[in-house]
Amino acid sequence: MEVLRGRVHFFPFLTHSTYFSIRARASFKVQQENDPFFQAAIERASLRFRESHSPDPLLIDPYVGCLLPCNSLEDMDQELHPYCLATKFIDDKLLETMQSTDGLKQVVLLTDGLDTRPYRLNWPTSTLVFDICPDKVFRGALQKLQDAGAKIPRGCMSFHVPSESFDVENILCSKGFSGTRPSIWAFQGLPVVNLESFKDILSTVSNLAMKGCLFLGELPVWLAEMDVGDHVGDLSAIKKWLDDLFMSYGFRVKMIEYGEVAQNLRQDSAKRVSEVGTSILFIAEHLRFSDDQMETWRTEFQRIEEEGDEEGFEEL
Repeated sequence: MEVLRGRVHFFPFLTHSTYFSIRARASFKVQQENDPFFQAAIERASLRFRESHSPDPLLIDPYVGCLLPCNSLEDMDQELHPYCLATKFIDDKLLETMQSTDGLKQVVLLTDGLDTRPYRLNWPTSTLVFDICPDKVFRGALQKLQDAGAKIPRGCMSFHVPSESFDVENILCSKGFSGTRPSIWAFQGLPVVNLESFKDILSTVSNLAMKGCLFLGELPVWLAEMDVGDHVGDLSAIKKWLDDLFMSYGFRVKMIEYGEVAQNLRQDSAKRVSEVGTSILFIAEHLRFSDDQMETWRTEFQRIEEEGDEEGFEEL
């Protein structure tokens, strides 16, 4: 993977250590036009729309058109954008893991608010999909998606969790997420402002995900620039930075090169792949027990100890 410096459209994420407030505008339309969250989400949605209508689409998003202010297909670039390559990789890995892992019924998506995965992916029956994303963007898209007939697959349920909340963990649990059951997490598009805000995300996933759960997605490369500086173009430096960052939160991570993903594509699609990626694809396995697992075992250990004390007292 060739990593270059450049402008990447990712923006602040409200977490425990960062706070971003949008001043009220005169109208919702004006607010959207001036909202960097919304504009970045629109840009990504436009890429999915273009790829869906290419002669040999790598992915098809049947609902994305209703989210765009203009659906013109004129002057479309036929090159396969790295974002679409990453999207395909994440889509496939989510479904493959869901189908091959017993008891895996929880999916947590960390997105920009215009992500259509809850509707367009064929989730297994009884899947719970939790979408953590900016509330204003999500609310604006929800009605459009419903009007377009978008529905989550039969037997599944979808829950929205506002990324603006300072208590994402408790909100997730209140909506039915359980840290004692398997889950898979995907990060693509959720706004982050700096490395600290992404560390908050890693902390949240580490607290809630069971041991052995997967966390995958794509990171803006500028997050690495903050630590590796002029070595951002050095693949080995990026890998070491990624290893150290994820391991500090209990994850064993692997960086996925765009070329590696492209090799698994159909020949016609592979020819359209851009040689430059401005994000870092990753897949990580959680090596720690979740907070819920630890609490369950503490309770059980305490119960065993108390039973042992009672038996000892009866013998006396």
